[in-house]
Amino acid sequence: MRRLILVLPFVLFLHCKKQPTVPTGIVTEKAMVVSAREEASKIGSKIMENGGNAFDAMVATELALAVAYPFAGNLGGGGFIVYRQSNGDIGGLDYREKAPLSAHKDMYLDSLGNVIPNMSIVGATAVGVPGTVAGVMEVHKRFGSLPLSDILNPVIALAKKGVVVTDKQAKRLENYRERIIAVNSDSTKFAANFKVGDTIKYPQLAETLGKILQQGRDGFYKGEVALKLASFIQENGGFVTEEDLEKYEAKWRQPVVFKYKDLQIISMSPPSSGGVTINQIFKMIEPYNISRYGHNSTKAIQLFTEAARRAYADRNYFLGDPDFVDIPLDVLLSDSYLEERMENFSFKNPTLSSEVSHGNIEIVESDETTHYSIVDAQGNAISATTTLNGGYGSKLYCEELGFFLNNEMDDFSAKPGIPNMFGLIGAEANSIAPEKRMLSSMTPTIVEKDGKLFMVVGTPGGSTIITAVAQTILNVYEFDLSMQEAVNAPRFHHQWLPDVITFEEEGFSPALKSELGDIGYQIYEGKNRIIGKVDAIKVLENGKLEGGADKRGDDAAVGF
Repeated sequence: MRRLILVLPFVLFLHCKKQPTVPTGIVTEKAMVVSAREEASKIGSKIMENGGNAFDAMVATELALAVAYPFAGNLGGGGFIVYRQSNGDIGGLDYREKAPLSAHKDMYLDSLGNVIPNMSIVGATAVGVPGTVAGVMEVHKRFGSLPLSDILNPVIALAKKGVVVTDKQAKRLENYRERIIAVNSDSTKFAANFKVGDTIKYPQLAETLGKILQQGRDGFYKGEVALKLASFIQENGGFVTEEDLEKYEAKWRQPVVFKYKDLQIISMSPPSSGGVTINQIFKMIEPYNISRYGHNSTKAIQLFTEAARRAYADRNYFLGDPDFVDIPLDVLLSDSYLEERMENFSFKNPTLSSEVSHGNIEIVESDETTHYSIVDAQGNAISATTTLNGGYGSKLYCEELGFFLNNEMDDFSAKPGIPNMFGLIGAEANSIAPEKRMLSSMTPTIVEKDGKLFMVVGTPGGSTIITAVAQTILNVYEFDLSMQEAVNAPRFHHQWLPDVITFEEEGFSPALKSELGDIGYQIYEGKNRIIGKVDAIKVLENGKLEGGADKRGDDAAVGF
């Protein structure tokens, strides 16, 4: 009896102790890549299996996505990475597109000061100076361990061999076919009616990649490719010149780093709005025990929505390219400021967006993006989000070089107070200027727990990127979902204006929406698009890696 009394507390302790979440995604021992297409994930994983590190794999995966996922993977766009080395050192790289030298504040306005429809969205006039090639070359120069030939040859082989069209890709190509023809004529490669199982080959892209292999960064930004690219854009009415291309440089930046309970979250700094906005959302949520409310419960959705409402209001007013505008980050991210922002929050009723402006501070992005996460055998981690902005960017396809060009100029505020293609309202901080980088919602993020690598996460999704990343982290940390479950879980979104909560079509009951409506929330009715396609990696307690590849796309986790 006495032995039983002694053993019982121990048994109860074991029973009450939080058990590790059972992984439901692909689990690997040493290294992993999760991206929008299996072909790209395989190439990145193989690079690491052959002795390369996460940075080598980043170059290969990024360029392979230009072949396998032209909807958003690109040579004609740009992006951001956040990295964490195995020794704990962190950093970020900004290879966001820039406005050309001839750009000016009113370039998309007519003589009456009104925004000219579609000028910043479709065709050559929408194209910003691409940054992708400069970004991957900068990463390789600083951190790469393999020769460029070992990294690029498999990508060039993929471009020559071609990529098999999936069901989702066939539907996407069909949806965009008429818009692509309208910009390029019916002689373009993408005028063809591609079916599931067809193979699309990219011989011209293979040649362009060959020039980059031979000459590095200069193979794209100088010489033959630069001349062809600038001439093509200008012949179609655009603004990018050879000088713009030659002057482009990727920039190393310090990420935004903050604590949420016992997590340390590392995310991208401006001109990405992701790190600042996700920081604000988490800090406004932190005083509340969100896990107690239950996953995707009425109260959890309320709390998240009200934090997002306030954070997006600040995002749209204060954030821009830090090389051009002073951003009051010390105030925006301070505890006292964020406490003040949530003072009028109540579970009894919503705070109307019309009553929420940007904070009182005294101072004088679409599914059409793609994300990938990488962890190597040494423990180096990369979170990378890259984009053309819209689906197939500006729809302008350079046949001679083999890639689509971005429509990133739409991410500027063409006119303060007028929404862009994602419905985001911009302000003076994000107005157009020569060589300025446009504000982005991209949120590549790395999470540490107890000083160790815990999660690598990010997503496409335009203005919904920030909320999708935040919800995925909360799903794992607060609601004990596996990495794959966290990625699969249904998502919702609020971005200040318009003042509506958007829900994915599956996963939220009519009763839940009705309850929120009764409290006073406006619910978006009608056909809703998916919110993000999250690709993430979780480091399990035994050191293995669980991949979360989003079921909403053709995404795949590959590793060894």
